[in-house]
Amino acid sequence: MIITAHAYARAGLVGNPSDGYFGKTLSFIIRNCRATVRLWESPHFEIVPTHGDLAHFDSVNAFLKDQKLHGYYGGMRLIKAAIKKFHDYARKRGVELHDRSYTVSFHTDIPRLVGMSGSSAIIMAMLRALMQFHEISVPLHELPALTWSVEKEELGISAGLQDRVIQAYEGIVWMDFDRKLLESRGYGDYVPLTPPKLPPLYVAYDPERAEVSDVPHRNLRELFNRGDPTVMAAMQKYRELTDAGRDALMAGDWETLGRVMNDNFDLRRTIMNIAPENLRMVDVARATGASAKFAGSGGAICGLYRDGRHYQQLVDALAAIRCTVMRPIIFESHV
Repeated sequence: MIITAHAYARAGLVGNPSDGYFGKTLSFIIRNCRATVRLWESPHFEIVPTHGDLAHFDSVNAFLKDQKLHGYYGGMRLIKAAIKKFHDYARKRGVELHDRSYTVSFHTDIPRLVGMSGSSAIIMAMLRALMQFHEISVPLHELPALTWSVEKEELGISAGLQDRVIQAYEGIVWMDFDRKLLESRGYGDYVPLTPPKLPPLYVAYDPERAEVSDVPHRNLRELFNRGDPTVMAAMQKYRELTDAGRDALMAGDWETLGRVMNDNFDLRRTIMNIAPENLRMVDVARATGASAKFAGSGGAICGLYRDGRHYQQLVDALAAIRCTVMRPIIFESHV
């Protein structure tokens, strides 16, 4: 039997980047793109390489293009680290795992390194496959922290919990990363939301943008740790914006929600440097009348449009700067 597990791309609706700084965020899943792990029992243990893990290329230019998309490491290190951390988790809880061997293959169509959480999706899918294979479950509220520990503790990747929470719970989730909660129990308050109607959301990304997600956060982390007044005030403001965004979402007030999303990005500009290529995406989208903010750390944006005609204007404007636009699928259809 082949076990198949998925995890999806995501976007921060309001609040990012405050999740790593004891803030609040509101996020949604993007079911249009996903990471898939397949696992089956075999006589030996094997991880099948995929793009980014290969060392054979048609040309030097093909290698350089691959290196830009995948860096010097592909997805295999994520799979290896997830397996190791899953065994650590089981051992600490006194759970004995069987020692049957298996083969793992994985694939993702989540755009790489544009802030849509492709790395944590691979890890989340791997952990889900392991839970099925070993017939044990990780409590839902613990799964984000386990996924986060793979990146932070095993691979040294700086990240917040937001991505892992939304990929664990899916749909739309309001999150509070209050310091007292995190330090006392290891997880925040996570509340799935089902609004009466969904906002007219778009997500756009530049496939040529590729930047490791922790790079933009390094200076911000230093300022936060020093207690910089501007940064500390911004993190409090993000908490307020997130609650305002949640209220607007549940009330179907798209004008207010769009304004909150714009305010979210404008606040980001006061505490972080914005690459010109990323700022251009926001400016072009806003020039059509749409709201726009980063979906994550840069390379992708999200916002609201008014209607079908406006959406086409948005698509055309962003296509002119080589960006791909999609309407995100958030909830699974049961039709």
